[in-house]
Amino acid sequence: AFEKADLLDKDSLRNVFQKFRPEAVVHFAAFAYVGESVRDPRKYYRNNVAGTLNLLDVMREYSVDKIVFSSTCATYGEPQYLPIDEKHPQKPINPYGRSKLMIEEIFRDYETAYGLKHISLRYFNAAGCSEDGAIGESHLPETHLIPLVLKAVNGELETVRVFGTDYDTPDGTCIRDYIHVEDLAAAHRLALEKLGKYNGCVNLGTGIGSSVREIITAAEKVSGWRCPVEYAPRRPGDPAKLFADNRKAGEILGWRPRYTAIEEIIETAWKWETNRKY
Repeated sequence: AFEKADLLDKDSLRNVFQKFRPEAVVHFAAFAYVGESVRDPRKYYRNNVAGTLNLLDVMREYSVDKIVFSSTCATYGEPQYLPIDEKHPQKPINPYGRSKLMIEEIFRDYETAYGLKHISLRYFNAAGCSEDGAIGESHLPETHLIPLVLKAVNGELETVRVFGTDYDTPDGTCIRDYIHVEDLAAAHRLALEKLGKYNGCVNLGTGIGSSVREIITAAEKVSGWRCPVEYAPRRPGDPAKLFADNRKAGEILGWRPRYTAIEEIIETAWKWETNRKY
């Protein structure tokens, strides 16, 4: 059953807890646009951080001491080495990443003070759609690379903008680690089972980097159509390469990604783009 509630409204949260009496919480609710967080940091700290504190208050009222949290690789900031493991220094470069890091630190303090059992899953680039094509990405505005490329391929966008072609990468474009949403979902199920046996943070990524040009090439191969491209200067704060060391997810959660080839991930996203109604 779906219940609409607002993290900033404790009474709406209490109504949900009273009705369902959960044993654990999986916390996805957040604002998540990096650029917007720079323009309007108050919105991000109020919703992401203050909202999470409200959630934790209500969890304590109802004796719920287990939480799986949707965190992000944005807590690391500029990479000091690759692949990025969980011991990498956390120096986020935008309010979105800082808001997620604050929540991770709150969990550690709540563990010490109140016995909170927590696992924070640090996503790299979530991508793809459900295998049957029924559930997929539909953002307003759309900021994720793969759906933008597919919208350019199918004619919804005139071009896709490629920011920077002079990075220190094999083809000059940024490299990122794309993890399929089905693999993310599987990791959350496993994390729920491990609550109480492990407290801390786990990276979720494939450990494989794909460049912007490789994404475009794969989308053209999957769709059979050309992707119109517009080249633009680098964006401030975009690292050349970001990809995960995911060994801890295997050791702690027993997790392995099923989707590791970028073409497979894009195939599911293309199925959604060609069938979506909104």
